[in-house]
Amino acid sequence: MKVVITPRGFAKYGLAQIEWMRSKGLDVHYNDTGLAYTHQQFLELTKDADAIIVGVDTMNKSMLENAKNLKVICKFGVGTDNIDLDYCKEHNIFVGRTVGSNSKSVAEHVIAMMFNEAKNLYGSLKEVKEFKWHKPTGREISGKSLGIIGFGMIGRYLADFANGLGMKVCVYDELKIKEEDVLKHQVTVCSFEEILKSCDYISIHVPLLESTKSMISEKEFKIMKKEACLVNAARGGIVDEEALYNALIHGEIRSACFDVYSTEPPAQGDKLLKLSNFYLTPHTAARTQESEKRTCKMSSEIIVEHLLEE
Repeated sequence: MKVVITPRGFAKYGLAQIEWMRSKGLDVHYNDTGLAYTHQQFLELTKDADAIIVGVDTMNKSMLENAKNLKVICKFGVGTDNIDLDYCKEHNIFVGRTVGSNSKSVAEHVIAMMFNEAKNLYGSLKEVKEFKWHKPTGREISGKSLGIIGFGMIGRYLADFANGLGMKVCVYDELKIKEEDVLKHQVTVCSFEEILKSCDYISIHVPLLESTKSMISEKEFKIMKKEACLVNAARGGIVDEEALYNALIHGEIRSACFDVYSTEPPAQGDKLLKLSNFYLTPHTAARTQESEKRTCKMSSEIIVEHLLEE
């Protein structure tokens, strides 16, 4: 049976897992080119695949129809918005996720972005290399309030880190948050609106669904604190980027730090990227050596379990 692996991290961090799958009799094809597969390459490779470990490649209905033998998909991460889940359910294709493999990495990245913004790190580092010696005044993170929207594994790690920095942590989730988790992670449960109105930093950790698309838009920006910093390391599309642009240029919020975008990479000349109070990293929050190794291992185990052992 054929397994196709698209994430490039496997070539560096998952070779032992590839050999392990091959020892189980699987015909494993992985991406060692250093470049993302083109859509045509992806279609050609997967047309006879029994299983796929996929990163951000689009797996829509037409692509899935092309993969006639497909039985198992494992997302190299958590978000499945690039996979047509309805088609998979209808055609009995199992879809797995590597839940928790990169949660700590994403939470650390959020903290790093908050420090970058508060301490003017990006601008200062850039200016010093240009032989300028300006000394901007930053802000302390200690004593500030952090609102976490979506209290899953990433949100819980983030709460623990923020508590260690002396922040007040408020959390919101559509699902009821257990009292034991409130006590363990030292958080205050708030409504969505309370977080928007009261928090200095707001960090988003929800999946991209119809119900969460543009969940932060014009109305939400208008009720945030003018000194608020919005952080999004979840998915592009959860924040209305046009509304964000207007909020930033009109001073409705202080800044925004994103690791995700509605179009990745952004178009040349994107107006948000021209703003000094908007920061964007290239969807790397989940990418650490440690998380890549964990994700390679977990995704390989999911493929073997559901392809061979059911």
